[in-house]
Amino acid sequence: MAGKSKAEREALERQNAAIMAVFERAGFDYIAPDIIQPADIFLERSGEDIRARTFVFTDPSGAEMCLRPDLTVPACRYHLSHAEMPDAEARYCYLGPAFRFPNEHLSPQEFMQAGLEWFAAPDAAAAEARVLKLTISALEATGLTKFRVTLGDLGLFSALIEDTHMPVRWRNRLKHHFWRPHAFREVLESFTSSRNARRTSISGHIDKLASKAAIELVALEMEQRNLPLVGGRSLEEIAARLADKAADRSEAALDQRKADAITGYLDIVERADNLEGQLNRMDSGRNFNEARKHFQKRLAEMEELGLNPKRFEFKATFGRELEYYTGFVFQIEVETSEGFVSVAGGGRYDNLLSDMGSPAPVSAVGCAIHTERLKAVLA
Repeated sequence: MAGKSKAEREALERQNAAIMAVFERAGFDYIAPDIIQPADIFLERSGEDIRARTFVFTDPSGAEMCLRPDLTVPACRYHLSHAEMPDAEARYCYLGPAFRFPNEHLSPQEFMQAGLEWFAAPDAAAAEARVLKLTISALEATGLTKFRVTLGDLGLFSALIEDTHMPVRWRNRLKHHFWRPHAFREVLESFTSSRNARRTSISGHIDKLASKAAIELVALEMEQRNLPLVGGRSLEEIAARLADKAADRSEAALDQRKADAITGYLDIVERADNLEGQLNRMDSGRNFNEARKHFQKRLAEMEELGLNPKRFEFKATFGRELEYYTGFVFQIEVETSEGFVSVAGGGRYDNLLSDMGSPAPVSAVGCAIHTERLKAVLA
């Protein structure tokens, strides 16, 4: 809060106290995760925007560290180091500084973030609805009355991909590019075309894979050309990518109707309470039907809490800026003279704690509020 007057600091403190009171009354325990964090999980699992804006440095032992760009990952690390059983239910809330290189006028290098994380909740749909309700209640406690809510669901998208007959590596590629719409469309289009139609600079190497082991081929090529390993990729990783491309040559093209069903789903922009009809009409499989039922259960839980889904817009392509989300996501924005500004958001991230070393799977859902942005739009 450097550079703020005493009155501004006191006003922000009052606002933040109102937010935290909502979270703590709801039974979330206050924690204070470390500010300095290992950089790897942020760089591997956060979105491109966060990776590009993270303060990274090397400690005396040579390990890459960072100033936390958000508090979700630090809260997960706190849970794994303090909980007796990682997969036992736990609810935390926090308020503290986060650090990012600025890219817009409302984003200082150091900013305050309030939030909560709910691990191993017994009822996933109820927990998701409750987190959204608490986020809205916290914003309203500060005096915010006008805002818009956007919903997404990566669970629906993932289920649709799982139900579509294609190689696992294709599914993984599509999931990886979900946050990159242009690349996603290009990759999907490539799956529907002939595998041999397009020749590139590496086509000759791919042709050789039929007669020579991939790792041996890569090692020989790099030795002959005196090429160093760059970008953090090992010989095995480079060889695996070439092997995948070679395997793609013999794969049958993806049925165009299946590709159209995927793009048709991603084109959906609808009021949340009107979505059921569109989802029911989709020619889907078991996974998608289960995800659809979960979506409807979540809406019912929202209504039980007094939320009105008619006020929420669903966008199938919406996934927020963080790539560790796996299911329900939401964002809350306020209209200003310069356009809509995001003040809060959150969602489900069921794989993150396992990726961080949890010995057992831990479901997780949470939210974060950018308190200084909120203060700015309220002013």
